[in-house]
Amino acid sequence: MAFRLGIIGLGKIAQDQHLPVVAKNPDFELAAVVSSRGGHGEVPAFRTPAELFRSGLALDAVSLCMPPEPRYAIARDALDAGLHVLMEKPPTPTVGELDAIAAHARTKGRILFTTWHSQYNAAVDEAKRLLAGKAVSRLHVSWKEDVRHWHPGQEWIWEPGGFGVFDPGINAFSIVTKILPQPIFVATCVLETPENKSTPIAAKITFKPSWEGEAKLTAELDWRQTGEQSWNIDVETADGLKLQLRKGGTELHVGGTEVIAAPMAEYEGIYAHFAELLRSGRSHVDGAPLRLVSDCFMLGRRRETEAFF
Repeated sequence: MAFRLGIIGLGKIAQDQHLPVVAKNPDFELAAVVSSRGGHGEVPAFRTPAELFRSGLALDAVSLCMPPEPRYAIARDALDAGLHVLMEKPPTPTVGELDAIAAHARTKGRILFTTWHSQYNAAVDEAKRLLAGKAVSRLHVSWKEDVRHWHPGQEWIWEPGGFGVFDPGINAFSIVTKILPQPIFVATCVLETPENKSTPIAAKITFKPSWEGEAKLTAELDWRQTGEQSWNIDVETADGLKLQLRKGGTELHVGGTEVIAAPMAEYEGIYAHFAELLRSGRSHVDGAPLRLVSDCFMLGRRRETEAFF
């Protein structure tokens, strides 16, 4: 029997990914949507999460696809209503809220799944396997894209809690924290911030290793790149292994030779994993990417740049 799912928030990511992926996954039945901007076909629609939770409609789980600021309260109410919860990335605007909602899910005996879509690629899994047990000597992340293309008219991303360039940058961090055999920490960070915005449009980060030995660990994030987008991660190890992840983690090159180039099916992987979690009764909460972003803001030095419109 399929799990009855409600999707809360029908913005760009829900329209582009969640709705079509759920429609073709036999483990799920779309049973409700919540949006202030209208419904989806013949599916029961509600204007607010509270209306849905009061409706008595039979549901098993909800996917939260709204911007991160209100997610803690909505997730708490969903758990209190007896529902399992999938949270789009980033799950919450703060580490404290993520820790609290994970604890609340345990108290309620419900499943909580924090999704990081870039982790769901075969190339990422293979990179993790190849790096297991090795000492990393170099890491460089180059994550550069065009904000006007990916977030047209979305002003929330420029407000506190909206993450700015770390909205895409956290995707890179989610890959890094998955594939590296040991944690890294933020050492320094420069946050290039438009004079008329609250969140950065670019960032340069230096990390430090948790392991002994020298390692050059850096990242460059930029939201001003037009033309071809750059979503690249390069890793070298002390014994000479060189890995290059390209196109957001969908391609893997080893020593300059392409070994994996798979079509993107990240949200298919997310919902396949969610079905497994629901059947097994296990939660999956990964806070590592959010902690790195939080530390960048904690240690970051603001450098004001020209206004962005």
